[in-house]
Amino acid sequence: MVLALTVCGLVVLLVVVGLFVFGLRRRLIQRSGGTFDCSLRWDVPETTDTSGKGWSYGVARYNGDRVEWFRVFSYALRPRRTLERASIEVAGRRLPEGEEELALLSDAIVLTCLHRGTRLELAMSEDALTGFLAWLEAAPPGQRVNVA
Repeated sequence: MVLALTVCGLVVLLVVVGLFVFGLRRRLIQRSGGTFDCSLRWDVPETTDTSGKGWSYGVARYNGDRVEWFRVFSYALRPRRTLERASIEVAGRRLPEGEEELALLSDAIVLTCLHRGTRLELAMSEDALTGFLAWLEAAPPGQRVNVA
């Protein structure tokens, strides 16, 4: 009986510590400011896939001439993807369709981009999209930025 209570107590303690570290990581990512909720789908085919598969929920952070993307459900302190401003080419935007509506946040707009030859999609709120496009267009003189 004592052993069972000890094991249950340890499991509860591990869950609480895990959730605390999870929340602490999110605070550390957001500490420097310039973050927004952003789902990402990497290496997307040319045809529009509305099945909802491949989307990962995350947080993006502006860092100079880069956007760093972190998975929400991860303990990693390093970004999963880094997008350089000079390498991002916006190919279009659309509203989520089909099962995508269930996979993404309710107010999301999908932005299709090319980054170093890789086709990707970012889904973010309209406010975040406005900020992202403004950040892209605010590139220093001499840098070529393609915004559709």
